[in-house]
Amino acid sequence: MTSDITLFVNPTAGRGRGARAAGPAARVLREAGHPVRTVLGHDADDALRRAREAVAAGTGALVAVGGDGMVSLALQAVAGTGTPLGIIAAGTGNDFARSLGLPVGDPAAAARVVARTLTATGGRAVDLGLIDRGPATPARWYGTVLASGFDSRVNDRGNRMRIPAGRFKYDLAILAELAAFRPVPYRLTLDDGRVVETEATLVAVGNSTSYGGGMRICADARTDDGLLDVTVVGDCDRTTLIKVLPRVYKGTHLSHPKVATHRVRALTLDAPGTTGYADGEPLGPLPLTVTCAPGALRLLAPPPEPHPRTTPSASRR
Repeated sequence: MTSDITLFVNPTAGRGRGARAAGPAARVLREAGHPVRTVLGHDADDALRRAREAVAAGTGALVAVGGDGMVSLALQAVAGTGTPLGIIAAGTGNDFARSLGLPVGDPAAAARVVARTLTATGGRAVDLGLIDRGPATPARWYGTVLASGFDSRVNDRGNRMRIPAGRFKYDLAILAELAAFRPVPYRLTLDDGRVVETEATLVAVGNSTSYGGGMRICADARTDDGLLDVTVVGDCDRTTLIKVLPRVYKGTHLSHPKVATHRVRALTLDAPGTTGYADGEPLGPLPLTVTCAPGALRLLAPPPEPHPRTTPSASRR
């Protein structure tokens, strides 16, 4: 039995790696016996419309070729539908693929995972985050991390910078934001009714572990537990922040005394003058409410490896 596959391609991802990845991926999928069609778009809205049309027409799988932004766009088309999603990671950060143990930078290997999983099991269920910013704005799905505070200001600045390209641009944006850094007052309303009011450098809400190309800000997050991991970096000075930031790449920052964590099913987040980002894409200003949607995505990926996790300093299980 074979299923048709729709390749959902961002040709500009990873400075052209998305376009280059589509060919080897399509070849592997066709060799495995799957008819393949390709969906592009004139812009993000047009691409999403075409992806939704493919899902509504009954495609056997939607396969996103690109980075986390393209995967995020694909989520808006497949979440909650039962149509499985495959990922050919060909962007700059590729955090969702990394967190799920999928090949990165090897489109043929990633396509073999898609073909093998689609034939063998049809994929596995994973959680997603669902963001609600009020009745005037459509809800949005995300797979990696919702960022707010220092990290979202870095994104804001990086997006305004024309040069340099790639991750180095965001390294420069971090340095620039450190010079202007100020903690802001946050109000977090947890799903058990508790309200946490705190001065914080940033608050990140993770469905999976990392953002920014491997920064493990929510290092203990899992995509199969029905919960979101919340990391709160408290009111710390620049010197402390500079010491904490390198630890984020290994996930060892969670034990720092200025870091608190929560594990929740839902959270309302508010802070003045603060933008939210999810999967690296801007959401607009806070407040917003985010909820974990267990098993909302059918993912073409191998079973997860055992994942040891620590107990949050303040948790909701």
